[in-house]
Amino acid sequence: MAIIDPNNRVLGVVMPVTVGIVMLALWEGLVRYYEVPRYLVPSPFLVAETLVEKWPLLLGSLLVTLKVTFMAFFLAVLIGTLVAFAFAQSKLIEMSFFPYAVLLQVTPVVAIAPLIIIWVKEPTAALVVCATIVALFPIISNTILGLRSVNPGLLNLFRMNKATRMQELVRLRIPSAAPYFFGGLRISSGLSLIGAVVAEFVAGTGGTSAGLAYQILQAGFQLDIPLLFAALFLITLTGVALFLIMVTLSRLALGDWHESELVPET
Repeated sequence: MAIIDPNNRVLGVVMPVTVGIVMLALWEGLVRYYEVPRYLVPSPFLVAETLVEKWPLLLGSLLVTLKVTFMAFFLAVLIGTLVAFAFAQSKLIEMSFFPYAVLLQVTPVVAIAPLIIIWVKEPTAALVVCATIVALFPIISNTILGLRSVNPGLLNLFRMNKATRMQELVRLRIPSAAPYFFGGLRISSGLSLIGAVVAEFVAGTGGTSAGLAYQILQAGFQLDIPLLFAALFLITLTGVALFLIMVTLSRLALGDWHESELVPET
């Protein structure tokens, strides 16, 4: 029996693509064989045809959703990192405020999005606030965990040499926290997209500020299921692309020195 190399990146791409092609072919075959109406389950070919036909409309909506996603992700990374540094430097601050960070995380954004949309008059800003709330907690929790997960021997060495708190933070804690931080980025990037889509669903904004979620709502109301699937496909593709970008950034930053990204020798 052949041994499969788990570090073979080509195989890691070929296998999922092959499975996807087989599933799409099976989907197409079943829809055609059973003559399923397009308003119930469209065939992959029909979805692709709709994607090409409605591409200008979908591209504009995709750009709106991406704008909200990237703005929310940037704010989540900025705020989450600063909060994590403050928590790591003072146990009293962490004990006082961390429960509220958890409270913010466990509160469904669907429940508070209507309030945010009412309080924040500008639609795009309201969507960004909602998406930021969803994406914030993984950055805080992962970064705090990383800043506290330092090697005790190295920490004692720094203190024996009378290193300042800033030296300890910059030269020991931040490098130790890097893998955890990038792990948080992978989670937060996807949650930024989810938060943006959920906020668009709640807001229901149309016109030039209509995102992909609005197109899904409109397609559902009009029973234009191929358009619904096409918009859903773009959202899924965007989420995968964001994850792959974060994985690439992690490999570029950690690949030369951290064991989590080093490929073991065979």
